[in-house]
Amino acid sequence: MFNLNDSMRYWLYSFPTDMRKGFYTLSGLVTDQMGQDVRSGDVFIFLNRHCTSLKALHMEHGGFVIYYLKLEKGNFSLPSFDENGKVHPFSWQKLMLMVQGIETEKCKYKKRWKGS
Repeated sequence: MFNLNDSMRYWLYSFPTDMRKGFYTLSGLVTDQMGQDVRSGDVFIFLNRHCTSLKALHMEHGGFVIYYLKLEKGNFSLPSFDENGKVHPFSWQKLMLMVQGIETEKCKYKKRWKGS
């Protein structure tokens, strides 16, 4: 229980989200706006307008979990988005860099083998 890791799929909602939204309203955004299945086990990430708060919605065994992080100083750096979609695949590594305050656009990724 209460487990996020690099084997999960992450989706970032590209529009600002009201952080007063709870389980059911965020689930509605996932279904209606993102076109995803909230019960898939994927993690759905939402940010507020000023990028100072982050909510991650995840379905675990037994029910929904919301992870909520509110920064006291600074803000989260967003990756670049294309103009087309409302949902963007996101990686565990990018999420960890964003939470730690490291700008993902300035990171240089070295070649690594990725198994299928």
